[in-house]
Amino acid sequence: MISKHSLLIVFFFTLFSCKNLQEKEDENGAIPAPAVISYTVLNALPHDTSAFTQGFEFYNGTLYESTGNPEKKANTSWIGPVNLKSGIGEKKVLLPSVFFGEGITILNDKIYQLTWQNQKGFVYDAKTFTKISEFSYNGEGWGITNDGNSLIVSNGSNQLQYWDPVTFKQLKTLSVQDHKGMKNNLNELEFINGAIYANVWTTDEILKIDTATGYVTGLLDLSSLRKTYPELNTPPAEVLNGIAWDSTSKKMLITGKYWPKMFELKLN
Repeated sequence: MISKHSLLIVFFFTLFSCKNLQEKEDENGAIPAPAVISYTVLNALPHDTSAFTQGFEFYNGTLYESTGNPEKKANTSWIGPVNLKSGIGEKKVLLPSVFFGEGITILNDKIYQLTWQNQKGFVYDAKTFTKISEFSYNGEGWGITNDGNSLIVSNGSNQLQYWDPVTFKQLKTLSVQDHKGMKNNLNELEFINGAIYANVWTTDEILKIDTATGYVTGLLDLSSLRKTYPELNTPPAEVLNGIAWDSTSKKMLITGKYWPKMFELKLN
């Protein structure tokens, strides 16, 4: 009969062997599973339920939002600063209904805006909201952020494109994948402390992406918000879409399309 002591030795030997095998697989090129990113909800703030959120960004201490127009109504694709107490955006830029507004990013006092299927983007002065120029691109436009030098753009696939912010020439692409394979439906983007954070369209997941490899190194699962705040499941509220990072307070602000709330998070 095998003693409990012998079984314990076998157990720890097996555990150690499996750990060594996993480390060996990682060394041989296997992608580790992403780490779970825990968070604390610091505040629940109001959000405009008429805003079909596409882009979400802090710049110089102010929150900016961009929206789309799924019903093709005039004045529903807009960009503007958002009042954090009321959640209402001041509509500074209004797109004609032919354009479906998408993500925005702000770099060097310029706002860069994508549109969904029009293959056209716009650049505005961040202080006056005056349109400076337009640019064209191939395919769809979804989310956009920047690393201080290049624009980083998503188109609904697993590919992130880096663009020159002056010429809009594509500089490189980054294929995003985790331990299970390619990650498609990358949507709203935010650049935080050297990593790209991307919402996965139709899910409550935000991925943390290594900019050197494209590997998903972290996973932020926000599905628990729907249990605590059931109004997020009630129409017109739709999917999670909106990631803004306040570099001063080191807090993340998230929301969703037509959501009645924005949430201030501390990443643990």
